[in-house]
Amino acid sequence: MTIPNPTLRQRQLAMRLRELRNEKNLSIAEVAQLLLCSPAKISRIETAQRGVSLRDVRDLCRLYDVSPAESAQLMTLAKDARQKEWWQFYDNRELRQMLGLEAEASAITEYEITTVPGLLQTEDYARAVIRGWLPRIAPDVLDDRVRVRMKRQEWLHRPDTLRYWVLLDESVLYRHVGSRQTMREQLDRLIELSELPHVTIQVIPFTAGAHVGFDSTFRLMEFDHDSGIADTIFVEHQMGLFYLEADKVVRRFREIIDHLRAEALGIQESKRRITEMAANFA
Repeated sequence: MTIPNPTLRQRQLAMRLRELRNEKNLSIAEVAQLLLCSPAKISRIETAQRGVSLRDVRDLCRLYDVSPAESAQLMTLAKDARQKEWWQFYDNRELRQMLGLEAEASAITEYEITTVPGLLQTEDYARAVIRGWLPRIAPDVLDDRVRVRMKRQEWLHRPDTLRYWVLLDESVLYRHVGSRQTMREQLDRLIELSELPHVTIQVIPFTAGAHVGFDSTFRLMEFDHDSGIADTIFVEHQMGLFYLEADKVVRRFREIIDHLRAEALGIQESKRRITEMAANFA
């Protein structure tokens, strides 16, 4: 039996509640006034930034004149959203949403210019990256974050995983993260994982020069159409985590991905380049 993904269910519920409000031509402020709550609460519910109680769902369904059948479906979504998956126990609240979406994604395309993506990292490399990112991190917190990163990698070995496409700037292969042994093992891991039928790794060479991906790294998470969830761009930055879903924005990032793929080395040539760099760390 498939276990409902609480993050996905919460986003499905949020999306439908927003659609129902718009169908009634009600503003967030008007709904809040009718339900005797703050507009911020309705906004957070509709953007899946907070959980929604069964009472809230019931009251919103009554306000929107939702049929008994759909009300029951929305109540079920709300109940499923309250279930706990492994990432729900993770203490980094900012990352919980991304972990839940990642677990449900049918495809991920990732672009990196500084380090190997977390889904491909070895334990030693991950530890060095996190310590470099947060030099004052407590040892127990570091251990927990490394454990979570390793747990995430189970996604790569799911039988229903469709596609993981990685675009790596060549600088990632040169940047010393951890010891030479750490780098050798990490590059060997890239070669190993590139053999998986659903994993594609391409290297964007230095000779590509200036290109459209200079400004930041990102990942495109795609979902099955029947999930009801929009494809999402995820950007991680020192200032926070950003989720971009607007059609215009996602289309723009798809164009960037197309450009980056065109600039990148072919799959076999990329593998040779990674193999050459791995030999330098022997």
